[in-house]
Amino acid sequence: MFKLRIITPHKLLFEGEVESVTLPGTVGSFTVLDNHAPIISSLEKGKVVCRGANGVVEYELDGGFAEVLNNTLTVCME
Repeated sequence: MFKLRIITPHKLLFEGEVESVTLPGTVGSFTVLDNHAPIISSLEKGKVVCRGANGVVEYELDGGFAEVLNNTLTVCME
């Protein structure tokens, strides 16, 4: 499990522990798992798919950025 934060310019949408997150990167989709290497990526329009102990949750996004650092994924959505 690792920490996920999904934020917009106006509010915090989600903060909690997840098992995996699949993101629509601008050069292709990618999945973040526990202990992922540090990365910064731009995101394109698509779905953010979060899998955790409580099941699967999806968020639609029109673009943004993602950063993985110290077992924390921060997604900044437009």
